[in-house]
Amino acid sequence: MQFTKSFKSSPHSLPSPDGKYVATLLPTSIVVRSVASLGIIRTIKLASDVSGGVTSFSWSPSSTRVLVAVADRFHIFSAPNGDFHALVQIPQPLATKPAFVMFGATDSEVCVFSPVGIKLTIVNLMSSKTVEISSPKLFSAMSASKGCSFRPGSHHLALLTRTAGKDMVSIHSAGTREVQRSWYPDTVDAQGLAWTPDGRWLVVWESPAHGTRVLFCTHDGHVFKDWCGDHPQSALDDMGQYGPGVKTLAFSPNGRYTAVANGSNRISILNDRLVGEVRLHHTQTVEPKETLQIWREQRDPCAGQRAVPSFIKATQAVSPPGLSPNSVSDARHGCNLAKFDPSSSLLASQLEDAPDTLWIWDVPTSELRAVLMYHANITKVEWHPSQPELLLVRCEGEEYSSLVFLWDPLSNGPRAIEFSRHLPSSKVTGRTDATWLKTTTRSAALLFTDHAKYILLSLADTGADADAEAALPWATQVTVNLPVNVDTPTDFNNSYTGLDDDNSTDVDDGITELDDTFHFRKTTVR
Repeated sequence: MQFTKSFKSSPHSLPSPDGKYVATLLPTSIVVRSVASLGIIRTIKLASDVSGGVTSFSWSPSSTRVLVAVADRFHIFSAPNGDFHALVQIPQPLATKPAFVMFGATDSEVCVFSPVGIKLTIVNLMSSKTVEISSPKLFSAMSASKGCSFRPGSHHLALLTRTAGKDMVSIHSAGTREVQRSWYPDTVDAQGLAWTPDGRWLVVWESPAHGTRVLFCTHDGHVFKDWCGDHPQSALDDMGQYGPGVKTLAFSPNGRYTAVANGSNRISILNDRLVGEVRLHHTQTVEPKETLQIWREQRDPCAGQRAVPSFIKATQAVSPPGLSPNSVSDARHGCNLAKFDPSSSLLASQLEDAPDTLWIWDVPTSELRAVLMYHANITKVEWHPSQPELLLVRCEGEEYSSLVFLWDPLSNGPRAIEFSRHLPSSKVTGRTDATWLKTTTRSAALLFTDHAKYILLSLADTGADADAEAALPWATQVTVNLPVNVDTPTDFNNSYTGLDDDNSTDVDDGITELDDTFHFRKTTVR
């Protein structure tokens, strides 16, 4: 395992969707760095009106452009090469700003949600035309992605709107975004919609306040399956038929499974034909066995807060905190997290009653495979985007701010990676974050940032037997020639530089090797 040196960061440092670049929004420029070479391949100088009040910064779907939103003005720049620069300005009500801004299905489409859900404006950067859609139901940064969904492959837009107290679903064409079909779903207060990964079904689910209900619709609005969990749908006044309601919904990447987590301690798994169903039950007590590992975090009280946690394997039945059978509270808040790994074989879940415990399920066999128990609430759970069964976990609290936990089924429990000693002054200086990079190499890599500096980490072995083809070039000390930017300069002075403004060192100087080489222990799961 190898760390790079630290590079200048900000609250807006993002890896590209393809994992090849990291873009950092600084006060006067956008710096795009190559993950492979660690060199800066593009610096986009910003005008003074872009330097303050940034509300959004994001990559386009194919990693060719970046978007910077400032109040009602939106700049789109080509990255990592090209001289494209678009400026979009959408007037907003006085003293307000857009609720949410994002790229659409392609790099040439920008979606702008107005404050308080007045309208959704879709801008086509190639034709300079806009389409306005009134009353999107979900429009905030936290919820907008649940109210609109682009169909995989065809890029048709499905949008959830609400007028006169009624939900409406509309399908918009991929080219012009004109309405092709619309209908009123049989919901009281729908909380979201989404296309399945294969684009076969459009799924609309009801608010938990109105019972458990998930509608699987065809692209033209016909309901193929009306799923109500354990209770058949009946008259609205028959309250005895209502279950705990849908808390979250997740699709497996291969499109074979749909996980529906409700307000109880169960998750229902539906297959792609919507005829099979299994239920995963979070029990109050879990007991280790040959196919189930239980790992509990341990800390040395004499080592202080800087001690890196370790995990021990439970040998007897335990109760996750919050789910103790002796608890005086019978409240059930349900499952608030469900995520499939890229192979669609593992599912990670978390209960609101036990926020410090993570459950790992084997989906094909419907069995619990692992339970990970921490001493703090879990704030982030992220499977690697392309490598199966590799999990990243983060916890809240100052003592966890510089830690990232990695786990896979063949490792000897979660492994804590400590980043602070690789940062200036050996400490973090602000809010931290970590995320996987979608690299093309067989070894995994991730980005860690404290909004002042960021570090890249490769999990490739660095010993004599290390596989050079599996690692990133800098992880095996291979020198990579940096590309030369020959773009025509624009008003924003797009230019190439091989060095960072405050990190003027050679590429080879940016690599540090971890003292304790990390590798997953490939032993039999017990």
